[in-house]
Amino acid sequence: MQVPPVNPENIKMESSWKNALLDEFSQPYFSALREFLKQEKETGKTIYPPNNLIFHAFDKTPFEAVKVVIIGQDPYHGIGQAHGLSFSVPNGISVPPSLKNIYKELAQDIRGFVVPKHGNLEKWAEQGVLLLNATLTVRVSEAGSHQKKGWEQFTDAVIRVLNEQKTGVIFLLWGKYAQDKGKIIDPQKHHILKAAHPSPLAGNAFSGCKHFSQTNEILLSADKTPIEWQV
Repeated sequence: MQVPPVNPENIKMESSWKNALLDEFSQPYFSALREFLKQEKETGKTIYPPNNLIFHAFDKTPFEAVKVVIIGQDPYHGIGQAHGLSFSVPNGISVPPSLKNIYKELAQDIRGFVVPKHGNLEKWAEQGVLLLNATLTVRVSEAGSHQKKGWEQFTDAVIRVLNEQKTGVIFLLWGKYAQDKGKIIDPQKHHILKAAHPSPLAGNAFSGCKHFSQTNEILLSADKTPIEWQV
């Protein structure tokens, strides 16, 4: 049975992104993805993040405001962790291990940075840092459960439209997965910084990458406002 196309008016997403991604909503893969999510909920599966936060990264960082992109893989799958921003968790939730290592690097790299007791990175998003996961939903306690359902195709389109319609975006690609996903970025138009993933599984390989100070140097050289990394 053919799934009907998704009506863009039913997509709850910030308007500039909705316009930039309009062609994607009429694609068969997006209709199939929406149907998959509907079936998950109808069969009683708990999905994270909640419906109103699936596109939170886009709502917090409008298309025209994007200066930096940090690519993650999956939303966190623990209770209350995911809120639609890669590497970020809401206030009141314990700081995850990868984010702890990000904070350690910030403390080394940015003068005066104080490691926060929370993991909420919304302040970054509000300054133009798109915190983009490759997959935007996940089943509770099942890492990777919504991979290869269509989200990767959608987020490839996000990267592609940024690549084509903007210049000078700084892409922070941490780990092989993000670096592979970033192969469609034109290095003649944009800035690409690569490092190991901040996960403890990578040991201390992320330490010393200095991506945060490098990002601000690039922004300043382009007469753009640097990111205030303190959250």
